[in-house]
Amino acid sequence: MRRVGTVVRTAQGLAVLRTDDAADEDDHRQGIGTTVLDDSLEEVGRVVDVFGPVDRPYLAVTPNDDVHLPSLVGSTLYAR
Repeated sequence: MRRVGTVVRTAQGLAVLRTDDAADEDDHRQGIGTTVLDDSLEEVGRVVDVFGPVDRPYLAVTPNDDVHLPSLVGSTLYAR
């Protein structure tokens, strides 16, 4: 399991993550379709967009139906 980043905000029904400073180069290559999990290993959603600076991009995640989107702000998310 790899740490992907932290949810910095929600917008238009998506969770917006900022990838971590400490992540190595391979961790920044989260592709569209990557499943993201919370710290209790529950599936939160899937990456639908990657944008911003190449060295520390943002990820847009569409949440699963049972996820309360505002509660994700400030949460760290992971990928398998």
